[in-house]
Amino acid sequence: MTTANQSVTKRMAVRQNRAEVQSERDPVLDNVRAWPAKASPVLAISRIVALLFWMVVLLACSPYRAIRQIGFPKPIIRRWHTDSCRIAGVTPTVHGTPVSDRPVLFVANHVSYLDISILGSLLDACFVAKQEVNGWPIFGYLARLQRTVFVERKATRAADQREVLRDRLVKGDSLILFPEGTSSDGNRALRFKSALFDAANIELDHGHVEVQPISIAYTRFDGMPMGRMLRPFYAWYGDMELAPHLWRALGMGTIGVDVIFHEPVRLEDFGSRKALAQHCENVVSDGLSNALSGRLDRTVRVRRLRCDGFDLPINSQTA
Repeated sequence: MTTANQSVTKRMAVRQNRAEVQSERDPVLDNVRAWPAKASPVLAISRIVALLFWMVVLLACSPYRAIRQIGFPKPIIRRWHTDSCRIAGVTPTVHGTPVSDRPVLFVANHVSYLDISILGSLLDACFVAKQEVNGWPIFGYLARLQRTVFVERKATRAADQREVLRDRLVKGDSLILFPEGTSSDGNRALRFKSALFDAANIELDHGHVEVQPISIAYTRFDGMPMGRMLRPFYAWYGDMELAPHLWRALGMGTIGVDVIFHEPVRLEDFGSRKALAQHCENVVSDGLSNALSGRLDRTVRVRRLRCDGFDLPINSQTA
């Protein structure tokens, strides 16, 4: 009887929390819907045309791979994301150093569809996405070309999904996971789900697979600090429709995004996947808070990363 009462109390607390979150979201979403004139049609159309043209060029470079939906080489994928960020007016500022010389599981907070190109421009890694993305028009097709790992977020399939991720890590692929399971409003990190963290419970030649937390913070709009009310123009969450949101995001100037690579850790350092997930959630949340409150170093220099023959310019924190 006590267990049943505790279960009911827990469900009521969850519902109350959802209601509070929804009450906070509604004014912000209403504000976004009320400002359609902020998007420049000329800028939005020019960026959409440029993105479509670049996608056609990418597919034309290797029609056999495109038709057979065979994954493109990592340098090509990274070039696609780098130029997509430039076209969309997105400039990532990198803080910290990503692991690049061995397979690693990257875990990040999720704010927008723009996160894909931002992280894709910085990392030679494959994304982990929910199975539904595989069936999306255009986006699902592009995801398959990027060798995305599709998983079903069901408790009954958790063991199978972990084995799929482990297999990719053993084969030398780094993976990018959004453990929140959904996107947020960009002002805070949501609870990290721990099930897929167990994929890091494997040992390679260099030791156990490392997990590197990443904080993604949308902090600047046209070079100025981005306030809380502007962030939903780029954060895609809740019941926002994709097409109108994408139109506004591409028609509203330039975006500055802080990407913070925290110190990598291992599952063995925490004893359980839940403890590891909690640590990563805390680190990512703290990094997001620091970025949004202006407690990061804004003195940056342009740095070029070599990626299998390509020069990839990014902004990097000056030490």
